Amino acid sequence: MLLARVVGNVVSTRKSERLTGTKLLIIEPVDFKAQKPDGKPLVAIDAVGAGVGEIVLIVQGSSARLTETTKDTPVDATIMAIVDYIELEGKRTFAK
Repeated sequence: MLLARVVGNVVSTRKSERLTGTKLLIIEPVDFKAQKPDGKPLVAIDAVGAGVGEIVLIVQGSSARLTETTKDTPVDATIMAIVDYIELEGKRTFAK
């Protein structure tokens, strides 16, 4: 799993039938300590109702196709959790 921030939306009216009804979000990986950018942005399917600005957990590869929303769907990244808080080494580094 990776930690990321939702930074935008992707709208696509023409896409694979399996993607019809899914929400596509642009996510930017962030580090666990300060939630600062830590990688290139990518597009992920939203399986949990995330929104711009939220910190989320994503899965990639074959695991991205294991949610109810993405089963048997051609995806490589899925948002599968919205983070409420992060505690690292006994200190809270993020709270929603």
